Amino acid sequence: MVNAATLGAETSSVLTDHVGGLLHAVDRITLAVFAVEIGLRLYVHRGAFFKDPWNHFDTVVVVIALVPAAGPASILRALRILRALRLISAVPSMRRVVSALLEAIPGMVSIIGLLALVMYVSAVLATELFGETAPGHFAELPISLFTLFQMMTGDSWADITRQVMAERPWAWVFFIGYILTSTFVVLNLFIAVVVNAMDEQTTSTEEQHTDDRLTVMLSEIVRLHAKIDAVLAAQAVPAGPDRDRPEGHVEAGLSP
Repeated sequence: MVNAATLGAETSSVLTDHVGGLLHAVDRITLAVFAVEIGLRLYVHRGAFFKDPWNHFDTVVVVIALVPAAGPASILRALRILRALRLISAVPSMRRVVSALLEAIPGMVSIIGLLALVMYVSAVLATELFGETAPGHFAELPISLFTLFQMMTGDSWADITRQVMAERPWAWVFFIGYILTSTFVVLNLFIAVVVNAMDEQTTSTEEQHTDDRLTVMLSEIVRLHAKIDAVLAAQAVPAGPDRDRPEGHVEAGLSP
């Protein structure tokens, strides 16, 4: 968090003029801490370090920050802000959300394909129908695709629709059908897939915690049984002179 705040403060010319040296020093210190941390984790976990995808993520982010920001590589200086994304790997709740999003990708691919198909068909129709009426929005296929994407996000769709309807009054049929299909159907499918993935991730996490608690309880029960068996065995086979005592004799104060 300190690193993210420092990188944000360095974008301010006022702060850079007054405390630029301090900000740069804090940035170097945090980068050194990150590098040492990665080195220690690699030393401790050895080969197991590379089995965790989050370790790959942290390593790439730190390595990018270590690239000298000079010459052709100066563009990489802006990528230092990626270090702020290490919060994702550090906060368990954020990790669960990102894991759920990654698990939702296979289901989202089909929805993305459906959305692309709807936009392509609609863009071809819009270019043919409204290219001459509103050339600024539907002159060619790429322009139509951008306009329909803009309308899907809800940006200025009413202005574009009214401009076309001024000459084509029936155009509302096309635009309402497109907005209903793309925005209220396809985009809500995205939400449904992501929510379902997050619900499965939460359920899986709760089941894992339950299994861990059961494992601890079973281990404790086994330990207690072993302790009881040891006590009973010690009472059943007394040491030294006590071996001559009759069977079934119980030392005073002891119970089976």
